[in-house]
Amino acid sequence: MLPIDYGAAADPHDSAVVPLIETAWMEPYPDLPDAGYELRESVELAVVAALQHLSANQRAVLILREVLDFSAREVAESLDTTTAAINSTLQRARKLVEERLPDQSQQATLRTLGDDQLRELVRRYSEALEQGDVDALLAMLAEDATWSMPPEPTWYRGHEQIAALLHEGPMRVRWAHASTSANSQPAVGCYAWNEDEQSFLPQVLDVLTLRGSRIAEVTAFIDPEIFPSFGLPEEL
Repeated sequence: MLPIDYGAAADPHDSAVVPLIETAWMEPYPDLPDAGYELRESVELAVVAALQHLSANQRAVLILREVLDFSAREVAESLDTTTAAINSTLQRARKLVEERLPDQSQQATLRTLGDDQLRELVRRYSEALEQGDVDALLAMLAEDATWSMPPEPTWYRGHEQIAALLHEGPMRVRWAHASTSANSQPAVGCYAWNEDEQSFLPQVLDVLTLRGSRIAEVTAFIDPEIFPSFGLPEEL
């Protein structure tokens, strides 16, 4: 799951938070360079999160049919059932997923935004964090934006909560950044200054979910070990 699926938004001033076991949480997924539009769309965070609400059988049928493009007959043979049963399961699975998805996919949003505007957005996001400029960062966020940090179970919604979170934590750190992508979405590798090493070391991978030209969600995966999978350097 993602923290938003775990419980209500948190109080940014409450430090009494106990992380769940790491296997409870979704992880970011490296991009597939030669993937087509449909496959890129299928690994977006919202889609992967929605899949977690399906039964195992529904999830298997949906992925085999919609993502891997198996025929209904092939899936029926694989799962030892009938074609009619597969079609019925697929219909229910589609309905459940669609109920949880935003009106527009990230792929459609990114196409509308364009590469130049996307690069500029990522640059401004990184710069705001590096300069500790909370106001500049909030100006990039949708009014109802959310910020979560798996494996921490807490998450925050809206400018007031996110500003308090930033002042309490991230803006007290000296950062450097490297851009990448995850789940076919823009992402930023965040490196925290380490005084002993005299360099910036991997800390958090921020995956950005956009709504129009604003950031609607920041999912900050706290796991330095995943950086190499995203083509990010060991230090800056």
